[in-house]
Amino acid sequence: MLVVLKPESTAEHRDQVLRCLDEMELRGYVVDGARPMLVEVLGINGHFDRVRLEQSPMVDRLVDRDQPVLAAGREEGDQTQVVPLGAHASLGSRRIGVIAGPCSVESEDQILRIAAGAKEAGAGGLRGGAFKPRTSPYSFQGHEEQGLAFLAKAREQTGLAIVTEVLSCEHVDLVSQYADVLQVGSRNMHHTPLLTAVGRQSKPVLLKRGWSATLEEFLFAAEYIMLQGNRNVILCERGIRTHEKYVRNTLALAVVPEVKRISNLPIIVDPSHGTGQPHLVAPMSNAAVACGADGLLIEVHHDPSRAWTDRHQTLDIAQFQSLMRGLEPFAEAAGRGL
Repeated sequence: MLVVLKPESTAEHRDQVLRCLDEMELRGYVVDGARPMLVEVLGINGHFDRVRLEQSPMVDRLVDRDQPVLAAGREEGDQTQVVPLGAHASLGSRRIGVIAGPCSVESEDQILRIAAGAKEAGAGGLRGGAFKPRTSPYSFQGHEEQGLAFLAKAREQTGLAIVTEVLSCEHVDLVSQYADVLQVGSRNMHHTPLLTAVGRQSKPVLLKRGWSATLEEFLFAAEYIMLQGNRNVILCERGIRTHEKYVRNTLALAVVPEVKRISNLPIIVDPSHGTGQPHLVAPMSNAAVACGADGLLIEVHHDPSRAWTDRHQTLDIAQFQSLMRGLEPFAEAAGRGL
């Protein structure tokens, strides 16, 4: 059980709760850095007096363990939180947000060409990896800060918001100097020190679902970020690993309306990783918009056959333009726009 203190509570109010628990022969654990203040009740026993605890000064409410989402929970009547996507776009509003770009930033010319094509097609954000988490240690690991500089130049020329992955706590400050949105990838969804670090900086965070994570684990990862004070979190469904072989991952679109039911965070879908098949990206994008997704994350390259990474799932610019045109009736049917 969690004790949620009122926003204006002080350390003295927190200590009063801890003393109250001690008198009930219970232990209290203060959740580090949480805003509002949180105290976890440990070892509930026959001496537990719920009414007394609820009536303690500055206690807002008690949250039982069957209500796992607190910071990102949706109350009755809540609207989806609108998270800025750079200076000119957002996610969670009536407009569907689309982020497009290559798996890896390969060169300045490459990222500028792709950014121009993505902008012309109607994207609001540019994705591209400067730090690359690779399964093999012998594979291209990214251009690091030079890649970030290439992305910043693309933003300067197109106005697209930059979305790029941060892999480690020590890189958070560096990436936040260049990026508009920091991405925590599937491999790092369970990396709680990194979640805490991105929660302590001010840029929005795009959190990808781990490839074997349950919905509850996914939402708990978002809680780690938000409890540090950063409430601008974007969830991203990118498929989970199953026994199926004809797709790279199984794109679990049922998570989208379920997130909408229990959380106020915006959720986008990555059909590129979710299928691994370019011919499936457009139809699954349509399906994602139809079931309520707030946006899409699409891998696009000016010449996919020569892409350094993920070329087998990447669209070319013409295919991406076609995808964007095809989305229009699905967005309209969902009461949204592009």
